[in-house]
Parts: sequence; C-alpha cells; structure tokens
Amino acid sequence: MNSSLWSNPSHLPTALSEAASAVDQLIDRLLTVPDGPEARVYEAMRYSAQAPGKRLRPFLVLASASLFGVSLTSALQVAASIEMVHTYSLIHDDLPAMDDSDLRRGRPTCHKVYDDATAILAGDGLLTLAFEVLADADTHGDPAVRCELISYLAKCAGSAGMVGGQMIDLQAEHDATLDIGAITRLQRLKTGALIAFSCEAGAILGKASPELRKLLHAYAHDIGLAFQIADDLLDAEGTAAETGKSVGRDAEAGKATFVSILGLDGAKTQARALVEQALNHLQPFGAKAELLRQVAHFVIQRRS
Repeated sequence: MNSSLWSNPSHLPTALSEAASAVDQLIDRLLTVPDGPEARVYEAMRYSAQAPGKRLRPFLVLASASLFGVSLTSALQVAASIEMVHTYSLIHDDLPAMDDSDLRRGRPTCHKVYDDATAILAGDGLLTLAFEVLADADTHGDPAVRCELISYLAKCAGSAGMVGGQMIDLQAEHDATLDIGAITRLQRLKTGALIAFSCEAGAILGKASPELRKLLHAYAHDIGLAFQIADDLLDAEGTAAETGKSVGRDAEAGKATFVSILGLDGAKTQARALVEQALNHLQPFGAKAELLRQVAHFVIQRRS
C-alpha cells in the first residue's frame, strides 16, 4: 500500500489519526445528503458514521493491506465499508429493544437525536451501503476478489458472526451461569468476527497465500478477545469519560462477562496472554507488521 498515508509509521497514535482522517473523508464523500424527504435518513447515517472514534477496524484493514502492497484506494474502500458495518451495529445495539443506551462515542445515541425508526433505517442504510462500496470497481480490479470480500463480510456480520453473537449476548443478560467457553464463543462472534474480517481483508486484496491469511486470522482472534476483555474491564473499572458510553451496566444487569467469571486480576492476566499470542503470529511478517504489533500493545494498555 502507498506508504504516504503514514507520516510516521512507528508512532501508533499518529498513524491511527491519519487513517481515521482518510476513512472519514471517504465516508463523507460516500454519504452525500440528497434533496427530498429521504434526506433525514442520510443525515442520521452521517451523524453516527462521523461520530468521533478510533476507527480501529478500518485501521486494521489499512495496516494488513500494507503488508501486501495493496493500493491505498482499494484499502480505503474496504476500510470505509467495515466502519459502516460497525457503525450500523452500534446504532442498533443502542436501541431501546437492545441495550437502551443514551450515549455513544461521547455523544447522544442516534435514536436519541432522531427517533427509533429513523435510527433503525440509518443502520440499515449503512449496512447495505457497505456492500455497495465493496462491489464497486474501485475496491479491486478483479471481480473475484470483490466477491470474496462481500461473501466474507456477509458471513462475519451476519447470523454466523456478529448478529449471532449479539443474540447470545442478549441471552447472557439473563444467564449469569455461562462458563468461560460460552463467553469466549459469544465474543468471538459478536466482536471478533468483524476484527477477523478487518485483519484478513488486506490478505484478500493482496491475494496472499492461505498460510499468511491464517496467521492474520489467528492474530485477529487473539486481539479480538483481548479487546473484549479490556472492554469488560473498562465497564467494571472505567468512567463514561474514558469510554464515551455508560459504564457499570454489566454488573448492574448481572451479566456473565470475562470479568465476572475470571475476576479483575484474572481477566487482566488473560488479556496479556492473548496479546503475547497475537504477537507471535506476526513474526513471519517481520518489520512490515510493526503497526499491527503496536495495535496489540494498544489493546492491552486500555486496561491492564
């Protein structure tokens, strides 16, 4: 990938900021508000998609694409697509029928600013636009690559991935007896599936070998779980100012989480072990994977 995106590839905060800016600029162009009564749903889509955030999943797409010399145009198309899918999931997750949250990314949630029905449609609009972007010729010149991206994202975002994980998560709210295996599977689907797509997308774009793709999948599995453990720790120990959303909700609901099962110290130990495993998977990539290594360290630094 054109390295000009990273003015300082050895400094993760700068690289994250530059990647987020590039992705936000593309989303801004893709979400032009039309004339007519349908403009309201576009405005709601933009409100949520342009909310402040780290853009970690798009960053993983760009960092993985850089391993295989993928063009910046192609990588940004996929990065914008995954951010749209992630944002759709947040909009729907915040609805009264789901988590009933008032705050997301430090701002009122979409349904609080607009209304429940508009928020549902905004999420639907972002999800479908993501696949439209992947299908565009700018994403890759080879239609087979575009089809593979579409197929894999559909699997990761759907009932065999994020949606299925969300269903299990809703059930977990009423079942504090789930064991560590069940919680791990829940999070592998709900959080880990989109992270897996983000890490493997660069390999798909670059037509990498199955062996290298498996390494990125294993890396994604480990940092995905570590990321969720860090989230559980933030919910238990953090503040709304740190997280940009309400905290303490898991314990209040009696929900089974990594923290409730492992305890605070056990969860922190498990997160550190997962990060070490993730780093081992990157060894064959050498210095080219430095940003992905820093992401792993960043995940553990959020709460360790």
